[in-house]
Formats: sequence, structure tokens, C-alpha cells
Amino acid sequence: MIPADTPIWIAFLLAGSAMSVIVLLRYFLASGLFAWLTRIMRPGLYRKLGPQIRREIGWSVIAAFIYGLPTGAVFWLWNHHGATLLYTDWNAYPLWYLLLSAFLYLFAQDSWFYWTHRAMHGSPLLFRLAHKVHHDSRPPTAWTAMSFHPLESITGALVIPVLVFIIPIHLAMLGAVLATATLMGVINHIGWEIFPRRFVHSVLGGWLISASHHEKHHEDYRCNYGLYFRFWDRLCGTDRGLSRRLDQQGAARS
Repeated sequence: MIPADTPIWIAFLLAGSAMSVIVLLRYFLASGLFAWLTRIMRPGLYRKLGPQIRREIGWSVIAAFIYGLPTGAVFWLWNHHGATLLYTDWNAYPLWYLLLSAFLYLFAQDSWFYWTHRAMHGSPLLFRLAHKVHHDSRPPTAWTAMSFHPLESITGALVIPVLVFIIPIHLAMLGAVLATATLMGVINHIGWEIFPRRFVHSVLGGWLISASHHEKHHEDYRCNYGLYFRFWDRLCGTDRGLSRRLDQQGAARS
């Protein structure tokens, strides 16, 4: 516990470093779990990708600290100064607001990601400076989820710290949002479809990002820019459907 009277720059550094370690552990646990599942479910899929995976882990370690520093600072401000709209009292808002707040956070994240992601693909300069690092993973793996250039990491790291000053959310629901971000980031990059084909082709599945949908983005950079939902892709005409390779694999196994 960091004392409340700690000089703010030291408190931010300590809290941010602690949060960065948590982000890093979360990355290794999630990516490690799905890399292990891939070895079991799709033997040989990552064969000969050792150098790429080591590079992905290196970029991800840097990204973890970029994501962790502002988040840790915000948690310290909330814990010691009551800043932010985070709350812990289950009765502070109606129970239905718990799910609504989580959805608002996910939708806001998704919207920010769609437009910044699309901008990085629309600008050759931005792509070379930042986003190319992520697309150097060919094919993406379970370790690709946080493999970002620091410039791209900064754009993503600011979303949650800003949202907690705008939209009230229970601490537990914020944890659920962060867990969703971690899991979906990994699942969408593992290189095979973990969800049943029946779900992927269902009405609900048609509005959600899956590995089959995001793999299409890694095959054709000019489409499928979303993070969780296909809303903006559909609205803006950038949805190009599913990766034929992953979809055919799913059909063969169904």
C-alpha cells in the first residue's frame, strides 16, 4: 500500500509499475494458456515461429508497462483522493447499470480502436511508424495480442484511464472489462477458431469479432478493423466477412 502523503510523481511511478507487472502477468497467463491449447488442438500450427514469438513477447513487455503506468496512476488517485467515477458500493446504482456500464466501456473501447486502427491503415506514415510492428506477425499467434509499437500502445492505453472519469463503473465490472479485453485480444489472434462454427454464423456471432473475422484483417489489411463488435465495420462498409481458411477449417471439423 502506497501512503497517501507520498509525493505524487513517486506514487504514480510505484502504482504504475505495480499495475504494469499485473498487466504483464495477465498477458503471460492468457497468451500462455492459449498457446498451450493451440499446441494440443492444432499441433504444429506455430512450428518454426519461434523467432517471431520471441519478438512478439518483447514488444508486449514494453506495451504492458505503457498500459500499466497510467492505469496504476488512476487507481492511486481513486484510492487516496476519491478521483474518478469508480465505485465499490453495489447499491450506488441500479443493478441493471452494472451490465450497461460494462457494455458502454466495451463499446467505447471498440469505437476508439476502430477509428484509430483504421487511421493507421489509411496513413502509410502511421502504418510504418507504428502499426507495422503488429502486422509483422505473419501469421498472428496467441502471443500477438499485445505486440504493438509503443506509439500504438499509447493510443490504446489512454482509453480506460479517461473513461473512468466520464462513465461510472463498479470496480468488479471494470475488472470484467479488462478480462474481456485480455481474452478477446488473445482469442482473436490464435490462428484458429475457438468458437463453434454454428455460433460464428449465428445472428449474434455475426455482430461479434472472432478469430475468423480478425484473421481476415491480417489477410487483407483494408477491412475488419473492429475490436469486439462488427458494428462500425458494418456501418462503414469495411466488413469483409470471415477468413475463408479458418472458416473452412471450422466446416471440416463440424
